[in-house]
Amino acid sequence: MPKMKLDNTSALLARCEDDKKKTDYWDTIVNGFVLECRASGGKTYYLRYFDANGRQRQHKIGRYEDLTFDRARKEAKRLRSEVVLGGDPMARKEERKAVPTYAEVAERHLSFAATYQRSFETTEGYMRKHVIPRWGKVRLTDIQQSDVANWLAEKSETLKPATVEKIRVIFSRSFELANQWAVPGGDKNPVRGVPRRAFSNARDRFLTAEEAERLSKAVAASRNTQLKYVVGLLLLTGARRSELLNARWQDVDLDRRMWLIPLSKTGKARHVPLSQAAVDLIAALPRFKNCAYLLPNPDTWKPFTSIKHSWQTARAAAGLGDVRIHDLRHSAASFMINAGIDLYTVGAVLGHKSHISTARYSHVANGTLLAAVEAGAGKLQLDWSKASTGGQERVAA
Repeated sequence: MPKMKLDNTSALLARCEDDKKKTDYWDTIVNGFVLECRASGGKTYYLRYFDANGRQRQHKIGRYEDLTFDRARKEAKRLRSEVVLGGDPMARKEERKAVPTYAEVAERHLSFAATYQRSFETTEGYMRKHVIPRWGKVRLTDIQQSDVANWLAEKSETLKPATVEKIRVIFSRSFELANQWAVPGGDKNPVRGVPRRAFSNARDRFLTAEEAERLSKAVAASRNTQLKYVVGLLLLTGARRSELLNARWQDVDLDRRMWLIPLSKTGKARHVPLSQAAVDLIAALPRFKNCAYLLPNPDTWKPFTSIKHSWQTARAAAGLGDVRIHDLRHSAASFMINAGIDLYTVGAVLGHKSHISTARYSHVANGTLLAAVEAGAGKLQLDWSKASTGGQERVAA
């Protein structure tokens, strides 16, 4: 174990001893500072020390050709001071190396989400298209809140606010899971401190009776022979598209006028009452032998994977290009409310988990409320404007 005062000259001249694979030269000034010389000609600076458990540890400072001797000795002194104060540079280095990249956590996140998320494809799409390309190669501890904030701000320039918020939530969820799984570096969530940008994703688009009639004619002329039934039942039940497209005959009781949705968006089963018009429409549905679904694709006898093209064609023909298929659910609610049905009952029909969801339709009831106050005033049978002035005409001051 050769010892010498390491300096620029000695480090330059140091060589591996003959018939050896490597020779270590220990500095006589900085305790544990070592220059390793290999038979291949390579040289590397190290600091060797004993940790709290008495194990000898070796921390690589750098290759001889990559840094000056003065820089190597300065780093050796710093590391030695850390050891003297009870630190363990190698343990810290190993901890850092144990921190995975975001891509590793993302794959585990997706594997977990696939076991329970009904909207897993959406989550996977956002992660693979937006999050992983930017952060996949970065270790969790190197992802800083300020960088995340700037990245989301850039996304806001080209994406809709709701999309950016979805990306933010998914990214944050990765860190929450990493923390639950005790993943190294997952104890801090740099996304959590990034504020959610205020936006309103609500759209208030409701069909009028005249628009509904135009739409009915357009869907009846569609090449998709099931579209007229799909649109009709969405308007008559207020159900979600996915709920209707996956509806089974075994869950429909026409005698009791009730449709059971085994698994709704809220994660619970719910019953949808069927009006006589809905019962009549269901009774008119074409039946396919040994097919379990109410509205299957006639070509596959399985639920439609998409009705986007036929829907867009029909709404364009009806002159309703701004109407989304989900607006049919909104329209069903507005028709019920304007018929005098209270918000609580409408919420129950739609399967809302909270009354807050139904409250968005409160302004639709304005016509109904106006009719109510007019009816009340009519029953009063008193012209209050005249009665309050004793029958005299108002005179401007």
